[in-house]
Amino acid sequence: MLEKTIEDGKKAQEILLMTHLVLGYPSFAENRESIEAMADAGVELIELQIPFSEPTADGPVILKANGRSIENGTRVSECFEFAEKVCEDFPKVSFLFMTYYNIVFAFGEKQFVKRSKEIGIKGFIIPDLPPEEAEDWLKECQNNSLDSVFIFTPTHSPERLKVISEVASGFVYCVGRRGVTGGKTAFDQSLSNQIKLYTEATNLPLALGFGVRDKADIDFLKGKVDIAVIGSRLIEIQQESDSRAIGDFLKTIRSI
Repeated sequence: MLEKTIEDGKKAQEILLMTHLVLGYPSFAENRESIEAMADAGVELIELQIPFSEPTADGPVILKANGRSIENGTRVSECFEFAEKVCEDFPKVSFLFMTYYNIVFAFGEKQFVKRSKEIGIKGFIIPDLPPEEAEDWLKECQNNSLDSVFIFTPTHSPERLKVISEVASGFVYCVGRRGVTGGKTAFDQSLSNQIKLYTEATNLPLALGFGVRDKADIDFLKGKVDIAVIGSRLIEIQQESDSRAIGDFLKTIRSI
């Protein structure tokens, strides 16, 4: 499972990288090119976001990408077909599905998890599924040896962090600041203090996202968390240039 994968990865890298893309945006062909670039740059984990019309945790860049993908006619079945292919072609990368619970519910929890297991997905990030409503979902994940990643945010009390930690598996996704994805996060002592609260709440590896944009941010996070998450910035780079530029950017971060 993901916890062991992360532990092994940390033997080679001080901090791992998790990237994010919206399936079907700008196209599945360009998704493929981006994944090739990410894998070539040594990215260990990739979130494959199944688009949804109301991605409440996402900022304007990823929100727009979701909308465009839906306008393009992207279907959940196509997302599974694409994910199956990349899981097969890039075995060194751990792929996770990120989406919202409406998608899972419409597909059927049992079928969604079972099909994900069959194609090689390693886990899930469902931002709008609270622990109190996740009993059946967690049972399906456990039955299929897949991880369900939950989210820590700065608005959670220490007590709430503990509740979330008790149901999470694989790793915990830590939000670097209040708000949605894509905005500017202050990489300073206040963030260090927030990460300390996260660390005290769980024994699981920590991934930090929301506002990670450059090498300086990654360097700040080294020794504090296990995984740095980069999403909106990569979509911006692709919009400004192409998938090759994504690879160049990630190699700069990794100094490859």
